[in-house]
Amino acid sequence: MIDVQNERDHREVPLQKVGIKDLRYPIHVLDRENRIQHTTGTVNLFVNLPHHFKGTHMSRFIEVFHQHRERLSMPHFLDMLEEIRLSLEAARAFGELSFPFFIEKEAPVSGQRSLLSYDCAFEGMVSDPNCAGESVPDAAQPACRRFFVSVAVPVQTVCPCSKAISAYGAHNQRGIVRVKLQLGPFFWIEDLVSLIEGCASSSVWPLLKRDDEKFVTEAAYDNPKFVEDLVRDVLLAIPNLGDFPWYSVEAENFESIHNHNAFAYAESGTLSGNQ
Repeated sequence: MIDVQNERDHREVPLQKVGIKDLRYPIHVLDRENRIQHTTGTVNLFVNLPHHFKGTHMSRFIEVFHQHRERLSMPHFLDMLEEIRLSLEAARAFGELSFPFFIEKEAPVSGQRSLLSYDCAFEGMVSDPNCAGESVPDAAQPACRRFFVSVAVPVQTVCPCSKAISAYGAHNQRGIVRVKLQLGPFFWIEDLVSLIEGCASSSVWPLLKRDDEKFVTEAAYDNPKFVEDLVRDVLLAIPNLGDFPWYSVEAENFESIHNHNAFAYAESGTLSGNQ
């Protein structure tokens, strides 16, 4: 049959990314307690397209991803991208995978158990050994690699200023802390979540009984945090997980007494091109 995608294009316009977006697929990711967690991922997969190719073969993205869907550990994600790159004779391949990750939490007093979801994402890139250009890749040479992990963790914060100036009480709010790490040493998603929650006024739970709610409210009141405090504390705590080349922390508080959100961001390290 005629392969239209492989026909020569004479406009001489290379495309930085072509591929598929928003593919929803059942996947397996690593789970510290249960070894494997079944969840649903939303994936974007791309390669660069040299100027002389008319199009890419979209079906190959799904063919390769389907084969790897049950072993999407952090390093293996890059192996999947490398297979896509070679299959499509591309210089570069890119992948973005977002998924809910569930952790069982135990209420602090009653011990009631429930599941809380955390929005996680993998983001990766592999390229040919030259890390540039549009040359056909050489399978015998190692590829340049870059990989990031992102986790969004819901937390609670109590305003230190409100507590200091009020005769009683203090306003509090739920917020989201988002951490993005360039992969260095292996780590568990659960450990990063626990680290982030430990820096907030309090973590949050899906299920709390009255005794739990009293405990959480009072514990948070005794541990007030500005959004700036939260970002700084998380940034300083991340090295406890390992030596990462680069990482960023942002926090957004959904303010309870203002018609806007409070936000802070910081990053540390230097982005590296190889893994």
